[in-house]
Amino acid sequence: MGKYKKKVRAQKSEDGEVRAKKQLGQHFLTDESVAKQIAETLSFKGYNKVLEIGPGMGVLTKYLLAQNTEVHVIEIDAESVAYLQEHYPQLEDRIHQNDFLKYHLGSLFRNETFAVIGNFPYNISTQIVFKVLELKHQIPEFSGMFQKEVALRICGKEGNKTYGILSVLVQAFFEAEYLFTVPASVFNPPPKVESGVLRLTRKQNFNLPCDEKLFFRVVKTAFQQRRKTMRNSLKNLDLPDNLREDTIFDKRPEQLGFQEFIDLTLKIQPYAVSNQ
Repeated sequence: MGKYKKKVRAQKSEDGEVRAKKQLGQHFLTDESVAKQIAETLSFKGYNKVLEIGPGMGVLTKYLLAQNTEVHVIEIDAESVAYLQEHYPQLEDRIHQNDFLKYHLGSLFRNETFAVIGNFPYNISTQIVFKVLELKHQIPEFSGMFQKEVALRICGKEGNKTYGILSVLVQAFFEAEYLFTVPASVFNPPPKVESGVLRLTRKQNFNLPCDEKLFFRVVKTAFQQRRKTMRNSLKNLDLPDNLREDTIFDKRPEQLGFQEFIDLTLKIQPYAVSNQ
C-alpha cells in the first residue's frame, strides 16, 4: 500500500478517543511534557523530513508539527488513522496506513534523507532498529521511546550485562545516548515496565572498513554463546588454528567493543565468505 489518502471510517469510543489494542502493543503516552521532550531530541540539522512510527492519537505528532520540518506518520491501526485525519488535517496525505516493518520507504522518501522517531511498540522495537540499520545511509538521526531494558541494551558498553548484539551493531554506525527514563504511570494503559528514551546520531564516517555482512555474522554468532570465549563461540566459522591463537580469541564477546569486532572481522575476512 502506498500513500494513504482515503478517509477511514472507524468506530470511536464515547469520549472520541482511540482505545489501546493489546495485539498492537499500544500504550498511549498521556504526559504532554514527556512528548515535548521526545520531539526535542531531534536536531533537524541536515534534513527537513521526519517519519514518526505509531503516532496513535498524535501526542508526539503535535510537537513535531511545530518544528520547521515535513512530518510523515505511519500507523497500522485504522482507528488511529481516522483520529489523526480528523484532528491533524495539516498532515494531509502524509498519514500512511501501513506496517512500518513491511513498508517500502523508498516509495515515500526515494533517496532523500529523513529522521525516524516514535513511541515504539515494545513487541517490535528491536525489529524497528534493525530496519533503521538497513536504511542508515538515509537516516542521520533516530530517537524515541523503548522498553527501558531494550534502550539500555542498545546504549550499553562492553563489560556491562546489558551489552549485546544490538549494542555492537548500532554503535558501529551511530553514537548512542540513553537520555531519560519514563515511568509507567504516564501511559494509558500503563505497561508493566518502565520506558527509556534514547537518541542515535549517525557517525560522520559510517562505512565500515570490513565486509558489513560478515561483521553482522561475526557479532551475531559470537553472542549466541556470550559466556564462552571467542575461540569457542566462533568455532563454526572453521578458522585456521594460527588465527585462533590471536589473544582477541581469549576474550568473551561481551568484553569486545564495536571497534574490536570490526578489527576481528578484518582478521577473519580473508578466511570467511560473508554470504554463507
